[in-house]
Amino acid sequence: MKNILKLSFAIVSILFCTNLIGQQKTSYKFSFNPAKEIPGYIKVDPSQKYSAEVGYGFDLETKPVAIDRGGKDPLTSGFVTGNKPFFFSIALPEGNYDIKIITGDLKEESVTTVRAESRRLIFEKVKTTPGKFATLTATINIRVPEIAGTNEKVSRKPRELYKLNWDNKMTLELSDTRPCICALEITKVENAVTVYLAGNSTVVDQDDDPWASWGQMIPRFLTQGIAVANHAESGLTLGSFISSNRLKKVKSTMKPGDYLFIEFGHNDMKEKGPNDGAYKSYSERMRVFVEETRKMGGIPVIVTPANRRSFGDDGKITNSLLDYPDAAKKVAEELKVAFIDLNAMTKIFYESMGPEDSKNAFVIYPANSFEGQTNPLNDNTHFNNYGAYELAKIIIEGIRSNKLGIEKYLVKGLPSFNPSKPDSFKEFSLPLSPKSPVKTTLAVEVMVPIPSK
Repeated sequence: MKNILKLSFAIVSILFCTNLIGQQKTSYKFSFNPAKEIPGYIKVDPSQKYSAEVGYGFDLETKPVAIDRGGKDPLTSGFVTGNKPFFFSIALPEGNYDIKIITGDLKEESVTTVRAESRRLIFEKVKTTPGKFATLTATINIRVPEIAGTNEKVSRKPRELYKLNWDNKMTLELSDTRPCICALEITKVENAVTVYLAGNSTVVDQDDDPWASWGQMIPRFLTQGIAVANHAESGLTLGSFISSNRLKKVKSTMKPGDYLFIEFGHNDMKEKGPNDGAYKSYSERMRVFVEETRKMGGIPVIVTPANRRSFGDDGKITNSLLDYPDAAKKVAEELKVAFIDLNAMTKIFYESMGPEDSKNAFVIYPANSFEGQTNPLNDNTHFNNYGAYELAKIIIEGIRSNKLGIEKYLVKGLPSFNPSKPDSFKEFSLPLSPKSPVKTTLAVEVMVPIPSK
């Protein structure tokens, strides 16, 4: 009898847990006012650490400070802040979510930068004066490796196993000179447009400074109603993107009207089989990406691979990517696909800066810029925050020139961008993420110089 009872209890427990999972909460309202309870909002204290049991809290061993100003409006009279970046995570099922953040302080200025998941830039240096507040809205995509409706999942590389992009929660990184967060709202949405990104290390959401990519900068230029799902990963080719089930994963959640931006070439050119090459396997697989996207009612966009920083003696960029940019262009023309010539635009960008200043767009650092690093870094392929930011602007111009429907989701007032006249790297800065091994002073001086005041 006891065994039957134990079995019955186990079955009930399993059913109960299954029901909870099926009914996992998909909307939240959080208040960070330390003094007042607000109806309809969950009051969060800085001591609340994230746990799977609670489902929300400050994460990754970070803890902000709560301040109460005692104002009349409880939603804006208290907030959390910190002199170091801090993380807040919420357990959520896969999908797109609208977020709303209220930032500001009744008595002092605030400056807030928000990143999501693996350092996707969402809001950049939002400033408020004393007594003023800003309401920030965006749509964020989160995902898991499992492919719905199958027993399959994305085959991830070891370095991806702990990436914030692949866990079962949304993580927000809050930083800058004085981030002040009063309230946060999150709501799952079904009708948001999703822009999927397929690519390699020049597109991926890079985890650590000083590395960055245009894929993780793009969200900063988009308004609520559209989400970026960056499925790119370092070292991938068109073929390995398919064989690791990433294209299948994209298709499992793609809706009609969604987009797939495709940028490959850096690693594809290393494939040396008899059927490999720009006009063989590369072109054939590019056609597969286009055809599979269109089958789902999606809109493919082909992007040529970004140039490496490879200057010749004449001060001009040499072609280190051989026929791969041309092959991508020819597939776009053949299949009548929207086309962004990032290769051509990056050539203009680097040459406008010249051989020396263009180093400021890449992961190029002297010895001892990193803890324990004794040799200089001379990476002419991968970008830092400044370089990635400028490439994202080139992609935005590609969206405009192709008259893509998602143009309506661009941030209002966003000026046009000419790669021959890039933003000054001397006047560009973004706060470093806390996981970075870079010494802060050197990172600011070498990578993203802060202008003197």
